[in-house]
Amino acid sequence: MRFRSDPAQIRGSIAPVVTPFTAEGALDTDSLRALVRWQLESGSHGVSIGGSTGEPSAQTIEERVTAMRVVAEELGDRVPFLPGTGAVTLQHTLELTDEAQKLGADLALVITPYYSRPTQEGLIAWYGAVANEFPDMPIVIYNVPSRTAVDIAPDTVAKLRRAHDNIVGIKETTKDFEHFSHVLHKCGRDFLMWSGIELLCLPLLSIGGIGFVSALANIAPAAVARMYELYVSGDHEGAIDLHYRLAPLVELLFVETNPAPAKHVLADLGRISSGYVRPPLIEPTPAGLEKIAKLRAEAADLLIPSGVTA
Repeated sequence: MRFRSDPAQIRGSIAPVVTPFTAEGALDTDSLRALVRWQLESGSHGVSIGGSTGEPSAQTIEERVTAMRVVAEELGDRVPFLPGTGAVTLQHTLELTDEAQKLGADLALVITPYYSRPTQEGLIAWYGAVANEFPDMPIVIYNVPSRTAVDIAPDTVAKLRRAHDNIVGIKETTKDFEHFSHVLHKCGRDFLMWSGIELLCLPLLSIGGIGFVSALANIAPAAVARMYELYVSGDHEGAIDLHYRLAPLVELLFVETNPAPAKHVLADLGRISSGYVRPPLIEPTPAGLEKIAKLRAEAADLLIPSGVTA
């Protein structure tokens, strides 16, 4: 929790790791520990679990807490820890956020409530309840309308930011890049913003974003971290080159529903014991596997298991 007092330190590539399961579907904590160690070895600037890539809606609260505990133990406060603590009910969101705070997480990443399609006023009440319950815990709004069927408006974010000192930032996973600018303009450029859209990660840095929480870091952690480092060091051409070199792997992630393609690649690399995804997701189909193999071959040099490739 050494980053909790100054969330602005939490910059760069925050890897939203998958939640590994055994071939029989049980939580695989051994593979999860290995994944976190690999992220550290590869230079990721932080780790998250429990966001969309982690299949949270297919897990019990107890499983999610176990996964958070494993990640916290492996990180040992070496890099920031940003667990996703949002759930479909407010009660479960509060329970998960409480556990994250006790485990020493630096931020709580709280998704907009899914399925229920709340109004903007409902979102203000939802986030206000979380922020009021945990005044000492920095809260990051997680906006991902493609999965939740609700888009938190820039004005709503600004109202929440003004009302709650501990609402410190947002993970934007919308392809509407104008939305990014509107949020920063209304909230102030000291409001923290990370991108969750792979092909907008690099562009966000140019308008005041501080990093990204990209599923791509699951399979190419060193390259994604390196892209951020190149940009902030002033080597913008090098960062842009890496952005485009990574494009086939971005396409690979979404050949079928994320995280099934990423888990397939990780299992094939020997990073996790199984590519199992829980229902209603399925592992990649034969047609999907063919596309994944083709795209993987186009950027094979960026999938080297460890070390920086650029």
